[in-house]
Parts: sequence; structure tokens; C-alpha cells
Amino acid sequence: MKKEILTVRDVDEQEWRRFRARTAEEGLKTGDALTQAMKLWVKERESQRMKPDPRLLLKVKPITIGRKKVRWSEEIDETLYGSSK
Repeated sequence: MKKEILTVRDVDEQEWRRFRARTAEEGLKTGDALTQAMKLWVKERESQRMKPDPRLLLKVKPITIGRKKVRWSEEIDETLYGSSK
């Protein structure tokens, strides 16, 4: 892994000081702790993107095929609860 010197703007000074103090308490290098924090942040965002938004289910409209309406309940259960019957 290549190491670089970076400059970051608009970092809250108080939060930066708290972060640095915490890394010192833990015995971590600030760069290593920052790398861990960035990886965690990206991982959380990626997992949020993978999950379907349950609010989209409110936009589902029933459709009719012949005389029978199609029921979406099984798909909704699978989306919300992760299981199908």
C-alpha cells in the first residue's frame, strides 16, 4: 500500500482533536485509524445501497391478468423479511 501525505479541507477542528486523542489512547497511528474509519464508512454506504427501500412498496400498483389480480404479497414479504414461502 502506497503511503501519501494528504491535505483535507473543512475538517471540524474539535472533532479532529477528539479523533487524534482517541487514536493516541488506543496506541494507533492517526493515518491507520483514519484508513479504518474510511473503510468502515464506505462499507456502510455500500451495504445501504444494496438494501431495497421499503417505501418503494407503497408505489406498487395492482395489475390484472385476465380476470385475476396479481398479488404482490410474496414479493413484499421476501423484500421485507428476506424469506419466501
